[in-house]
Amino acid sequence: MSKEINVAFIWLGNCASSLIQGIWYYEENHLIETKIPGLITDRIWKYTIGSINIVSAIDVNIEKIGLPISQAIFQHPNCAKIFHQGNLFSELVIPWPVLDWISERMKWTIKLHDITKSILEWEEYIVNELISKKVDVLVSYLPVWSKEASKFYANCALKAKVAFANAMPEFICSTSDWSERFLKAGVPCAWDDIKSQIGATIIHRALVDLIHKRGQIIDNTFQLNVGGNTDFENMLDEERLISKRISKTEAVTSLVADYDFPTRIGPSDYVPHLNDNKICYINVIWKQFWGVQFSIDVKLSVEDSPNSAWVMVDVIRLLKLAKDKGLGWYQEFSSYYFKHPMYQFDDHHALNIVKDFIA
Repeated sequence: MSKEINVAFIWLGNCASSLIQGIWYYEENHLIETKIPGLITDRIWKYTIGSINIVSAIDVNIEKIGLPISQAIFQHPNCAKIFHQGNLFSELVIPWPVLDWISERMKWTIKLHDITKSILEWEEYIVNELISKKVDVLVSYLPVWSKEASKFYANCALKAKVAFANAMPEFICSTSDWSERFLKAGVPCAWDDIKSQIGATIIHRALVDLIHKRGQIIDNTFQLNVGGNTDFENMLDEERLISKRISKTEAVTSLVADYDFPTRIGPSDYVPHLNDNKICYINVIWKQFWGVQFSIDVKLSVEDSPNSAWVMVDVIRLLKLAKDKGLGWYQEFSSYYFKHPMYQFDDHHALNIVKDFIA
């Protein structure tokens, strides 16, 4: 299989681990050219999951730095379920500036490197890495509230002319400043805060959309999430949840434009023994005919990282296609794959945009 899309990861955590294991699994079971269970889109133009080549990974954890990517994805504190192992992707993990990517609490969990460089030196180092490895797509898996780190890597992508996929909820190209910079540079990007394939947000959206379209009035709703991976540990600091709550809330409430209703959505606790398992509770209360009140409660239990990794398989291939077409800046297909795109569309409309773009 010809690997035609060179990808670099920022932070080789659980999502990267699940995605890489998936590539091994589909290739070694000869599923690349057949109907692939679990993927949203089998083929995007000429690109399959087997087209993805991980050529670089950047991390701050000394337990991963210097190891081959194929080994580093199983190092502490990664806890994604191990469902397939392989030996592809032998490039060594390289260090990058810590900046603001983790909370104070996480410094007890992760052993940080102590390499000292100025920001300009780090930028030159990362840009040279992206150019020398001929990276097509840079995927940011930074933790929540990595504001300065997100801007640093978006800037590196612009300088290296590399497509940028922002999987975390720091708002980059949905701001006028960054959108103008990506447009001017002719660099495609997709953002912000990636959805899961079947996750809490997409189920919550479906429920709210159904109730609204059936002519009923939503009184209030909430969504509580608990999990045991480093993402949930990092989010114990409530100040780091501001953008995450905005992103998840807008993804749901954007489907009801003609009135407001009380909403509370977001992570609620870290439960270490759950590891990469995420448990979500959703409650919606609404009024039917005659003002009769109804309610629905949903519990969802999923392996968190594989759930979003398969979405990123599509995003990577779509960004490569955007580069092939010579397109820069924002891609409308973001509305199908991300919680906080520049333009929110209902899921049916968003899927049609994806199909039109591929066609």
